[in-house]
Amino acid sequence: MFKKSCFVLSAVFLAVSIGSSVDAHFLQLIPSQNIVTGGQKSTLQFDIRFSHPMENGPVMHMDEPVSFFVQHNGVQTDLKNILHLNKITDKNAYTASFKIKEPGDHIFGFEPAPYWEPSEQKMIIHYTKVVVNAFGAEEGWDEPLRFPVEIDPLTRPYGLWTGNSFRGVVKKNGRPVPFAPVEVEYLNSENKVDIPSDPFVTQVITTDINGVFIYTMPRSGWWGFAALLEGDELVVSPEGKRVEGELGALIWVKCVDMGSKK
Repeated sequence: MFKKSCFVLSAVFLAVSIGSSVDAHFLQLIPSQNIVTGGQKSTLQFDIRFSHPMENGPVMHMDEPVSFFVQHNGVQTDLKNILHLNKITDKNAYTASFKIKEPGDHIFGFEPAPYWEPSEQKMIIHYTKVVVNAFGAEEGWDEPLRFPVEIDPLTRPYGLWTGNSFRGVVKKNGRPVPFAPVEVEYLNSENKVDIPSDPFVTQVITTDINGVFIYTMPRSGWWGFAALLEGDELVVSPEGKRVEGELGALIWVKCVDMGSKK
């Protein structure tokens, strides 16, 4: 009886462990810098991949994206033509180079092709954005991209010190979503931190009744915020079945240690 119970508990533990590592999908839209000044190079290099940032992998396959664009002064410019395929462990990822020419906030948006996750029986779409400030003009960072799901920043998403708090409002079809789950992960690729156990991989918070969340970033580097919401309609999987869709609203934010020149 004891051996049978141990087997059942082990199976449950294995299922939970696999589930926790599978769930933490993040589309990474990371520019080489998020503040461009007159004394810096004004060409951004983007690393775009679908992965598990805190665990530094694995990378998951990305089909050709639906859109990649930049919004500046309320005008969106298509950037799909500057995407370059980048193979990582035989999985499709992308890079891009973009030269900043005008002052003001540039909001980069990325809509991937739907991703089929067989373990969850879901089609996943992560609508992702990141804000880059240029030449000291701090205008435009709070403009929405009008994605179906989106995190609108309530804190200016650049010029943040380590220990600052980031606030955002989760929206679906332009309306705040109360009590929405928001996953938070650190991009653990350079300033690496050891992970004591699985619950430390993904921080989980919930929006309040107004769709607002807040999180204090304890370490310098890039932080990803992902609000995961159900789609309104069933979609067809690669297996030909009608399945649920998961819509992710993502934003990437960087903080810097005091005294650092980065």
